[in-house]
Amino acid sequence: QVQLVESGGGLVQPGGSLRLSCAASEGTFIIMVMGWYRQAPGKQRELVADITNDGTIDYADSVKGRFTISRGNAKNTVDLQMNSLKPEDTAVYYCYADVRIYYSDSVAEEFDYWGQGTQVTVSS
Repeated sequence: QVQLVESGGGLVQPGGSLRLSCAASEGTFIIMVMGWYRQAPGKQRELVADITNDGTIDYADSVKGRFTISRGNAKNTVDLQMNSLKPEDTAVYYCYADVRIYYSDSVAEEFDYWGQGTQVTVSS
């Protein structure tokens, strides 16, 4: 079992910045993809940004140029720097990880894990 712990949400005025962080619990696994999704009231959960094991990064079109995802200084952590925040960025932000667990040298399974969510509210 892998646990994801998020931090950094809160209330910010339009044009402001917030930084979200997510840390995975320790264990014998490889994180293949780690990133952030968000869900606004009445809307489906959507990808915000993610980063793969080999460093490939993907952003939602709505956040390109404003948000930056990066690996944290500690192992199995990821940060999301959010600048120029808009009211439409208001949502619960969920950390996500696609984790590969090895049972032997040749046998592995992949699982998806989610954090508990952190509220980001952009309002004046």
